[in-house]
Amino acid sequence: MKVLLTLQDVEPAVRLNALLESEGVQTAVVSPLDDMRAAIRREKPDIIVFSGDLADPASIALVKEQLWDGAVSVGLADIADESHLERMRDAGYVELYPKPVNYAEVLASLKRILERRRLQRLTGLIGESDGVREVMVQVEQMAPVTATVLIEGESGTGKELVARALHLLSHRKNKPFIAVNVGALPETLLESELFGHEKGAFTGAAERRLGRFELADRGTIFLDEIGEIPVGTQVKLLRVLEEREFMRVGGTSPIHVDVRVVTATNRPLREQVEQGSFRSDLFYRLNVLRIHLPPLRERREDIPILVRHFIKDYSKQHDRAFHGISAEAMQILVEYPWPGNVRELRNLIESMVVLSPGHEIHPEDLPRQIREGGSRYLPVRVGPILRGEEQTTGGGRELEFIVRSLIELKLQVEELRHRLDDERRDNDVRRRDGWIGDVEPAAVGAGSAIGAGVRAPAIEPRDQPPPPNVVTVVPGTKMTDVERAVIEAALKETRGNRRRAAEMLGIGERTLYRKIKEYRVPEHEYSVG
Repeated sequence: MKVLLTLQDVEPAVRLNALLESEGVQTAVVSPLDDMRAAIRREKPDIIVFSGDLADPASIALVKEQLWDGAVSVGLADIADESHLERMRDAGYVELYPKPVNYAEVLASLKRILERRRLQRLTGLIGESDGVREVMVQVEQMAPVTATVLIEGESGTGKELVARALHLLSHRKNKPFIAVNVGALPETLLESELFGHEKGAFTGAAERRLGRFELADRGTIFLDEIGEIPVGTQVKLLRVLEEREFMRVGGTSPIHVDVRVVTATNRPLREQVEQGSFRSDLFYRLNVLRIHLPPLRERREDIPILVRHFIKDYSKQHDRAFHGISAEAMQILVEYPWPGNVRELRNLIESMVVLSPGHEIHPEDLPRQIREGGSRYLPVRVGPILRGEEQTTGGGRELEFIVRSLIELKLQVEELRHRLDDERRDNDVRRRDGWIGDVEPAAVGAGSAIGAGVRAPAIEPRDQPPPPNVVTVVPGTKMTDVERAVIEAALKETRGNRRRAAEMLGIGERTLYRKIKEYRVPEHEYSVG
């Protein structure tokens, strides 16, 4: 971890440098005569301490660059006026320390920032909001102990990241971390998955199998969606927590384990206790330590940080150049309510990187439901409809729109699936407790993969054939089939010219050739006769 200090104001910078070195922090200094950007590339600092005129255009430009390149910018401010400091924060400074400098306070603050960055790199918990900082502090406090931890937060907020952070910062970090989504396992299999079974314990048990608790011995087990666990299994889980032992299904000998238990829920367990669907004694045993993850809409200041982080990751992963986001488009992202939280934002950013239009992202490049900030389930029509323009036979622009629409559809279907899973679990709980009878399935179109109890979003009628050379997609279509169809459309549009088809799709010609072979696309059908 390294701190780079600028020498525009020599005296405070030199004193602060000496204090940091005395605390064992690596430092470097750069004078106003040096090439600042070259120094940043050479030193790769975690924090840059600016002094002198913080509002100088050259300093502001560097601060804005670091919003993308990753170093935290802080400043020793000559002016203590709060409105001026607020403008500097808006420009990108994370912390500002008015003069005369309180060196002890600045030193403590810089050490906190360095520790926070170390934790972010280790755990993947990204953000500078008060909510995320509080979570970081709680993780540091709770990681060294063995008490159970209950993590509460909406779907998509990063509960498993927090559980992994607790494990990685504990003395168990070199031992197993076993994650189990108990809500995704049927009741008939859950007990066997958690505690294992002996050979012949039930039909199909051809051999002994170790359960997740046994596999996590001396490590950490993470039980996600703990509120979905059946009452019968709740009793056995309580015994594990109290006695640190259990028996496999069909077994007769107790098995002792040393496991730290971390659980998570996206619904208030205390309400389930009051309703009688969750045992109070188990709740109190799980709720020894508690961490609440705020939804993304309650920490909007983290959205630009997350956007930059995901863009950097996905640009590297997909080997795609990204040309930035306009202030107007970023503001739309900040104001959107994000019902799917960080998961939804991450999926959107990946699609933006993959489908980058070759210029800075503007509001019109964002999906319609993001721009409008409304329902996630607006009907999507995939066809020759261009943004604010007349229909055209230009293959490249039409194909870009088609692929963008497919990505939007993927996001909608994924979010709908998450909500359907939540609805299914709610119905299971109500049915188990005798609140409701069986739910009658709603009428759903024949081509839909939507489950019972929720009506599918409106889809264009399919009794009319689609226009020529247009890819039509309905919910339930596999992404591999979508990709194959888009490749076929590109080859048809270019009359079998692989180089032009690859350019149209925004991928390399080798990649296109590999996918043609992978999907067995009949390339000869589109070639010029």
